[in-house]
Amino acid sequence: MTPSKRNPPLPRTPADRLQLARKPSSVDADPKLYENRAIILKTSQDSSQSTVLYLAYGSNLSVETFRGKRGIEPLSQVNVCVPELKLTFDLAGIPYIEPCFSSTHYRTNDSTDTPDKLYYGGSDDKKDNGEKASFLLDPESALLYGQKDYHKDRWHKPLVGVVYEVTLEDYAHIIATEGGGSGYEDVVVSCFPFPKDYNPNDPTPDVPQTESFMAHTLISPPNPENKGAKKSHLIRPIPSYAQPSARYLKLIMDGADELDFPHDYRAYLASIRPYRATTLGQKVGQKIFLTIWLPLVMLLLALAQLFADDEGITPDWLAKAQVQLHETIWTSYDVFFCKRFGDGERTIGDD
Repeated sequence: MTPSKRNPPLPRTPADRLQLARKPSSVDADPKLYENRAIILKTSQDSSQSTVLYLAYGSNLSVETFRGKRGIEPLSQVNVCVPELKLTFDLAGIPYIEPCFSSTHYRTNDSTDTPDKLYYGGSDDKKDNGEKASFLLDPESALLYGQKDYHKDRWHKPLVGVVYEVTLEDYAHIIATEGGGSGYEDVVVSCFPFPKDYNPNDPTPDVPQTESFMAHTLISPPNPENKGAKKSHLIRPIPSYAQPSARYLKLIMDGADELDFPHDYRAYLASIRPYRATTLGQKVGQKIFLTIWLPLVMLLLALAQLFADDEGITPDWLAKAQVQLHETIWTSYDVFFCKRFGDGERTIGDD
């Protein structure tokens, strides 16, 4: 699959632009770029750097999503692997239709990267750390971790993604429309570009040999290691449990094909099983659930477009309403729908 005529292929990001992103003083290395965006946008016209490098790894890999529906116009792009990150599917969506979305988390030094170690910093002695202990699963969930081999957890190499060079205005729009700090956190990571003579038949390297550069990306939830970080309401009790929808998973796989990612990474994506409502209970529950909640979700999305400012940021009252609705939706599912109609996160029978 290749980009359409409407969205022609992008050039590879120039070497001098990547070199700029290796400087600690660049906007690409600024962890507070989004917070200072207003000042930077005002001075960018007189600055030598008017673009920022943004790492995409989920549905934004897809031309249809990123350059089509979202209207972002990157100047260039380069495929990368990111050893410090790992792809996850634990951002809660809507039960029965879009159970989860992609996210990413920091990897540990342990190559096995079990879900428990992904989330809690890889420490085997969590009792000595009260901050980590607050993130521990209950014993039943911990036991379930040991019994399940989730397909989404079978990739133990670096995250594979694409770094887009975008304008500062587009960058601000990307961050704002991805939650503006409520659903994701903007962080700076080290990215290793694939060489120009890269062959997609070659395995994804465990240890990249190219020179790294800095880029911004989105991570969720905020790293529990950070002081003052709170457990995100978007994280389910068993992070690896939910399955993405076939629609959402196809966007990621289409993007991986368009970008000519390594075949082993594409095979991993293809191994992830999408959510399907297979039982009568699931199908009835899906219809009732969506009849109740989908109109409210669509209403808030319409209000977000109506009241968003030039950067795509919605008013605080509307952002809080969206968060509250999300929490209420999942509470109704956990308390009633899941018990009465069946699983809205995982296909029954996909063990």
